[in-house]
Amino acid sequence: MANVDYPEPVRALIIHLKQLPGIGPKSAERIAVWLMQQGQEMSGPFAEILARAGREVIECRICGFFATEAGGCAICDAVQREEVSLCVVEQPTDILPLERSGAFRGHYHSLRGRISPLDGIGPGELRIGELIERIRSGKFEEVIIALSSDVEGEATANYLAEVLAQFPELKVTRLAQGMPAGGGLESADELTLMRAMQGRTGI
Repeated sequence: MANVDYPEPVRALIIHLKQLPGIGPKSAERIAVWLMQQGQEMSGPFAEILARAGREVIECRICGFFATEAGGCAICDAVQREEVSLCVVEQPTDILPLERSGAFRGHYHSLRGRISPLDGIGPGELRIGELIERIRSGKFEEVIIALSSDVEGEATANYLAEVLAQFPELKVTRLAQGMPAGGGLESADELTLMRAMQGRTGI
């Protein structure tokens, strides 16, 4: 006796949903079934919006943020940005928290990842060559390295520091690391406390 399963279109949808980050088999199944139960009123517009995003959204060839052919890049096309500051991040999604904070009004450069030998990602797989070209042709005076503080982020930051040493006139800095706002000493790990001590400032 054959096992009962979802129709093929639903199975195909579940398989594709499972490929999304953070979506496991059970979640993919729940999402697929929910979409089917909503009918064309939900699945039709959802499919069209997804297809439109796939057609129209591109990677900005300069900074690596999301852009469109028609609308361009909201960062690189802006006229009121500091021309002398460049902030390097891992992913284009890292740009939005910095931008929303209002603390930085310069330009950005997304590496599209970080050095991770275990995942087969070396410097050649990142947008480091494009970064070097931007610095050579631009007016930047400071490059801010805003990468994660784990092992891969540290390795990438150290590699960038070595590469950028070829520009002696360029100031290379990293984001300060330490205690989060509203956090107490009892909830901080040893690495956070060590960096907070190393990065202490006068009052």
